[in-house]
Amino acid sequence: MTDYREINRASWDERVPAHVASPGYHVAEFESDPSYLSEVVRFDLPRLGDITGLRGVHLQCHIGTDTVSLARLGARMSGLDFSPPAIEAAQGLADRLGLEADFHVGDVYDAVEVLGAAQYDLVYTGIGALCWLPDINRWAQTVAGLLKPGGRLFIREGHPMLWALESVDREIALKYPYFEMAEPLVFEEGGTYVETDVEFTVNTTHDWNHGLGETITAVQNAGLVFDSLAEHDSAPWCGLDGLMTVDGAGEWRLTDNPERLAATYTLQAHKP
Repeated sequence: MTDYREINRASWDERVPAHVASPGYHVAEFESDPSYLSEVVRFDLPRLGDITGLRGVHLQCHIGTDTVSLARLGARMSGLDFSPPAIEAAQGLADRLGLEADFHVGDVYDAVEVLGAAQYDLVYTGIGALCWLPDINRWAQTVAGLLKPGGRLFIREGHPMLWALESVDREIALKYPYFEMAEPLVFEEGGTYVETDVEFTVNTTHDWNHGLGETITAVQNAGLVFDSLAEHDSAPWCGLDGLMTVDGAGEWRLTDNPERLAATYTLQAHKP
């Protein structure tokens, strides 16, 4: 396999059953508690606001736990992901919860073709999504194509500074590019970001970083109006092994002096 999508999709496809079964995705809580929302969406609530009645799409939705959370908040949601097993799991979850949400298999760059142009009031994405894409400008054009006039983009994503760092001997090391590069970073790593005992066989992935300025500029160049940017000292995963501590809401911060690092950001923009 030479195409980055095929390489990454093989990795994601293999991990879907483990993610569904892992306590980290809280599928059992969704099924037992009609008011349960994902930790990611609960974090987003103060900035997300009232989405009742909005037609929304969640790009790179994986197994749909954030998507169904948005549906529980009153939006009419669609989800898109390039992994067929992930979409099958997401649609199954929505159906079991009795939610009107539809899920589609497709690459994010093909979203307008798959879902239709100018159909959505809200494009929601993030938390480890952009790093799988080689071209931030093409992504922003896709978002703009999906939005109706007046519709908005909401993304909370890993900060490019965090993506540039690595934990080396329990010290922070600046190791990876901050800016978008033509060639991907190629990783060969087993395991996954949630608790599981499963041993995986497909462990190669291709990733890219996108600087914060590059992302904001791409959004503006796509014709969207930049509205706000908030930077956060926490992320919903442990981005630096041995150096971060989790709180009761599932957010990880540097154990020592967390104010040193912007771990994630929330960016909002709208289509005029």
